[in-house]
Amino acid sequence: MKVKDVLKAIDDRSPFSAALEWDNSGLLAGGMDWKVSRILLALDCTDYVIDYAIDNKADLIITHHPLIFSSIKRITDDDFIGRRIIKLISNGISYIAMHTNYDSFGMADAAAGRLGIKNTVVLDEIDTKAISDRIDGSNGIGRVGTIEPSQSLEDFAREVRDAFSLSHVRFFGDGAARINRVAICPGSGKSEIKNAIKHGADVLVTGDIDHHSGIDAVACGLNIIDAGHHGIEHIFTEDEGEYLSGVLGGNIDIIKEPVREPFTFV
Repeated sequence: MKVKDVLKAIDDRSPFSAALEWDNSGLLAGGMDWKVSRILLALDCTDYVIDYAIDNKADLIITHHPLIFSSIKRITDDDFIGRRIIKLISNGISYIAMHTNYDSFGMADAAAGRLGIKNTVVLDEIDTKAISDRIDGSNGIGRVGTIEPSQSLEDFAREVRDAFSLSHVRFFGDGAARINRVAICPGSGKSEIKNAIKHGADVLVTGDIDHHSGIDAVACGLNIIDAGHHGIEHIFTEDEGEYLSGVLGGNIDIIKEPVREPFTFV
């Protein structure tokens, strides 16, 4: 199998044409015709992940977050991005990122499914006019739906913590508040607070919520559960792994970065 075959499989589910303008998804290192026998799935292309790929003889890394975001004029070992690219290429490892295309076509539904959110609609729609006819309906960032029966905010926060196998979550709002309509935006969702309010959500489950955004949301009638940026998005490796295993069959090995929170509390 070649890199271009894996790219096509990804694109069939999460079209790269759906990536937002500022994003940098797709093949970021390596060649279309490079051979692939083992894929490593990870959230970020860190030094640890690259070493893990080398140690486990993976020849393709697929991550959610792109290693390369802004343009670069030179690739040298003077900075960590250059060092990582050099290490990838020198070890014959290709590298694919699937970021906002997967946010819209994959991540949102997987995250909502973990919490049993029903009757979902898109939280923040994207323009799908340019996307192939193989995509049905509207898609975009996040989902909004209902949970039954309703729960207190504190109980639902515990459910979020356990559903995503986390050590903790934070919540803004009255712990006794009743939760029925839920918005979820994996990753950094501060910008989706207004959309969650517009959709009548009782709570927004997301990450990277700062102090003022949290208390201001509560003042507007929206509770917040902050599960962290990594906290929800780590499901990428499991979800995409199941999909690729199904479409690529036994032609390829797929391994996953061990899930571990990228910080420590003291």
